[in-house]
Amino acid sequence: MATSPLSRRGDLLDPEVLAALGPLDLLARRVVSGFLLGMHRSARHGLSGEFAELRPYRPGDDLRQVDWRMVGRSDRFFVKQFDEDTHLGAYLLLDVSASMEWSSRPDDLPTKLWYGRLLTAAFGLLLFRQGDRVGFGPFDEEVREWLPARGGGRHESRFLRRVAEVEAGGRSGASLPLRESALRLRRAGMVILVSDLLMDPGETASALRYLAHRGHQVIAVHLLDPGERELEGSGLRRFRDPETGDEVRVEVRAVREAYRRSVTEAVEEWRRALVPSGIDYLQVDTSEPFAPALRALLRSRSRR
Repeated sequence: MATSPLSRRGDLLDPEVLAALGPLDLLARRVVSGFLLGMHRSARHGLSGEFAELRPYRPGDDLRQVDWRMVGRSDRFFVKQFDEDTHLGAYLLLDVSASMEWSSRPDDLPTKLWYGRLLTAAFGLLLFRQGDRVGFGPFDEEVREWLPARGGGRHESRFLRRVAEVEAGGRSGASLPLRESALRLRRAGMVILVSDLLMDPGETASALRYLAHRGHQVIAVHLLDPGERELEGSGLRRFRDPETGDEVRVEVRAVREAYRRSVTEAVEEWRRALVPSGIDYLQVDTSEPFAPALRALLRSRSRR
């Protein structure tokens, strides 16, 4: 008998299944709660710095940080919070340019923007669970609106609402938004770029390296629709750039191999430009579940 999607962990569900289950805020909470449920231990949290305060235990917190003395007194679980962690700020920059509103299989596979919104929301919730302050900046060539990096339940709800509301449009360019995010972080924090990276690689890589040079933990999440990795079909087909409107007609079989090489070279170019500078470069296929990307985020977070 097939297992119902309602009984499975959200982080392990395929995107096309998740998309039919509800609004973004509920999906993000389901993805994160399922992910934390499946973890044997959380990212290392509060292992350095001076003790600052206690906060209620959340699923996924490191049991080594539980204040057992308080458990004995109150019969409730509290976690020790440390100064270094309470002041970590993170900005999530989501590409909302026109190219993100695309899917190679629109009848069943969500667009890159849908996937990016849910991934951004899940990343934010995971960082909130770590006690971090989270900010948000949707951008095309510039940031449309900055949501400051803050903590707390009210801000968490506001964050989820803003992520769910953004729509695609305009040309993409991450250089200015990335450099602006550096001005908003008063001390070393985290900047996460979620994008299909269909933009100038030189300017974008330079801006990402600038952030890393200033001491920030930088993650570049490269969203790839499966139809961007491999040209499918045959015969004469028309391809249109959603940002410029330019069109080209090609015989698919004649260019398939050259296209495959170009995609591989582009991915390797991003990797070579970013990884040697200490930037985490993460490829995410928009047809795959969210668990691997969340694990990668926690690995990066644990290095702070």
